[in-house]
Amino acid sequence: MSHGLDTGAASAGIDPDTPRLLLPIVRGLNLINRTMVVLGMLALLVASSVLTYSIISRYVMKASTDWQDEAAVFCLVGATFMCSAFVQSLRGHVGIEAVAGLLPRAMNKLRLMLVDLMCTAFCSFFAWKSWALFHEAWVEGQTTSSSWAPPLWIPYGLMAAGMTLMSVQLLVQLIARLNGLFKTSQGAAA
Repeated sequence: MSHGLDTGAASAGIDPDTPRLLLPIVRGLNLINRTMVVLGMLALLVASSVLTYSIISRYVMKASTDWQDEAAVFCLVGATFMCSAFVQSLRGHVGIEAVAGLLPRAMNKLRLMLVDLMCTAFCSFFAWKSWALFHEAWVEGQTTSSSWAPPLWIPYGLMAAGMTLMSVQLLVQLIARLNGLFKTSQGAAA
């Protein structure tokens, strides 16, 4: 990916333009992100085991289960949202880079900063609305409509926590990008 990260610092998970003041936050985010990836892998393993059990139970033992789909979905929601900040830390989300090759370097840096700004705004709004859903489900005791009826605050909480983590990751990367633009403009002015 050509998102403007130097390979040396990027391999350590730290953008070289990150201000020193944010380095402890970035290191903490890296630790949280790695932990979420391990938990996400376990959640995927649990989801696949639950669905495999469901198939064996239904077709071999002729016994139906009513909880497996929701359990698997909860695991998948958790893995998806809680691991999204890790993927973002690598700048690994899908991006269309057709414009990147057409723009001069300075304009491309500005474009990437604007994309980071818009993504931070969107994910922050998404996190805020997710926390509202979590609160509503918690206070009202909302459950799914199945006979198992697990509480809805579980997936909403995973979604809210994951989007909050993603927003913080994006904000740190936006600040690093702005710092890099500032350093570039300072160097050009000197």
